[in-house]
Amino acid sequence: MQKRIFGWLTVAGMAVALAGCGHSSTDTAKTQGATAQINAQVVTLNTQSLPIYATFPGSVSSSDQVQIASRLTGYVRKVYVHEGQQVKQGALLLRIDPNEAFNAIQQAKAAVAKAQAALSEAKANYDRYQALYQQNAVPEQQFQQFELAYKVAKGNLASAQSALRTANSQWSYSDVRAPFAGVVVSKMIDAGQLATPGQPLLTLQSSGHMQVQVQVDSQAFGHLHLGQSIPVTFDGADFKPHTVQGIVERMVSAADPMTHTHTVKIGLPENSGATSGDYARVRVSLGDQSGILVPESAVRRRAGIEGVFVVGKKGLAAFHMVRLGEKMGDKVVVLAGLVAGDRVVTSAQGDLFNGVKIKGDGA
Repeated sequence: MQKRIFGWLTVAGMAVALAGCGHSSTDTAKTQGATAQINAQVVTLNTQSLPIYATFPGSVSSSDQVQIASRLTGYVRKVYVHEGQQVKQGALLLRIDPNEAFNAIQQAKAAVAKAQAALSEAKANYDRYQALYQQNAVPEQQFQQFELAYKVAKGNLASAQSALRTANSQWSYSDVRAPFAGVVVSKMIDAGQLATPGQPLLTLQSSGHMQVQVQVDSQAFGHLHLGQSIPVTFDGADFKPHTVQGIVERMVSAADPMTHTHTVKIGLPENSGATSGDYARVRVSLGDQSGILVPESAVRRRAGIEGVFVVGKKGLAAFHMVRLGEKMGDKVVVLAGLVAGDRVVTSAQGDLFNGVKIKGDGA
């Protein structure tokens, strides 16, 4: 997790003057005699309300992803798809050898035939002894034995018929088809390998609605709600980041006991251009805090150090090292090195160096 807190941080001793940086020996000579002067644009910095953000990494995936598992035991005859392949709903993905299912059907049919024969015999005995019992020709206990045998035979036939239906269903499972249109994300089995019930064979992901899943801390989680619009940034193929607005679609209130973070899923618009597995950065607003912005045009580098030229009470420029945060339009957040009321040079007609006299607007 990477946090960027936009706020004013007072850092004592961070402002330094780099004497002699950024000007020539001629400039130095000037400062030893009469003070050099240049015209420049100067602005006065003010404290203002700045937003605080936290940025979290995330990964893109489809809102619909399933692992397709085998529903019968058998060797895989052929796999018809490969990873990354787009498939239509109902497309044949792989075929499992149905020999075991076929044998199960034959056994179930034989069991049904045997149960039917047993039921026919039990019914004939039941009918005969029922008539004799009604004529008081046999005792009740004997009749009840045949009545029970008849009921058991009917139950056995029902069980055998159910087993046959199951076996027929198993036969149909030898052809594994796509439950919806999508892309094959992973393939966990090859032709010739044994498939067993419940064993994952393929992972299929819907090619429709895409989401970004992120793990956020409790502070950020408290600033989110379902339906909220969230900026999501992707790094394009040309390494130029582009940002889209996502919508918070799911929030898991229970925190992970190991990381103490919450899972949040953010739906992406259809024109996001994101594909499964893409890296994304999600920015969550944490409220506002007082801070300072400096024009980007005022920022300069001297001896590899980032800073700005501040105009002192006598109108002399001095280089102050600064620590900067994120850009906001044509300005940059100041994290350290400047305070409200500082006057900084945004542009100059001549070389800027320590001790040069600043003339012009705002000076």
